[in-house]
Amino acid sequence: MSIELRHLRCFLAIAEESSLTRAAARLHLTQPAVSRTLAALEQHLGARLVDRSTHHLALTAEGRAFQDRAAAALAAFEAAVDPARLRHRPLRLGHAWSAFGPYTTPLLRRWQREHPQTPLELLRIDDRTAGLTRGEVDAALLRGPVDAPGLATEELTTEGRVAAVPADSPLAERPRLTLDDLAGGTVVLNTVSGTTTLTLWPAAARPAATVTVANTDDWLAAIAAGRGVGVSSASTAALHPHPGVTYRPLPDAPPLPVVLAWRDAFPHPATAALVAMAREIVSGD
Repeated sequence: MSIELRHLRCFLAIAEESSLTRAAARLHLTQPAVSRTLAALEQHLGARLVDRSTHHLALTAEGRAFQDRAAAALAAFEAAVDPARLRHRPLRLGHAWSAFGPYTTPLLRRWQREHPQTPLELLRIDDRTAGLTRGEVDAALLRGPVDAPGLATEELTTEGRVAAVPADSPLAERPRLTLDDLAGGTVVLNTVSGTTTLTLWPAAARPAATVTVANTDDWLAAIAAGRGVGVSSASTAALHPHPGVTYRPLPDAPPLPVVLAWRDAFPHPATAALVAMAREIVSGD
């Protein structure tokens, strides 16, 4: 047989009331129904939980040990389905790099001030959806188009793109660069969480060689080592400075949308508040 919550509630009522009759009244059941439920539980556990041989009902040693476990299991279940606790569980916000750019700190500070009962946890996860499709986060700040199934999205703003070149490269001496300036060399591509692909260049003028990496740290290291150049969003320049990398504006590259995404089914209860706050911060409200 399978044990259900009613078995635990029945046993705990018996233990606390020290009487089958009082336990039945408390549970709004008949005494025979309470006796059958207790017997089924004891049969499943293979142990006598209640000593019925004395005038006053008492728990056996096994019953006393099981009482603590049953109470803990019932409390854990009730906490898991408590709407109030669900509303205040941490809101995990994923990002692959640069989070919300210059709006990151204002968002975190305002959220802490206005929603102190629901911590906002910022998590960097090197994945195209920053762990969202794998269930590692509740929402994610993403860049570029988002086409994963089951996700709802809100475009919050756009960011210009920058070129990232070795600090000792002749390209670093120019105030700004173009896609054509980068096409003559090797391009470093983050194929796991990045948004730049060779389709950023016209088909007739694409870089001939690429170096692929799996995260922002390796992307920066490859560029600093002179293995190639890169393209990223403007916030990368502000939030990921590197002594071996120089960032330059890339005005002829299309801007990147900055998107807040969340799972469409069963969103975190605070998702709507997060979307509204992110919109307000971007608009300056």
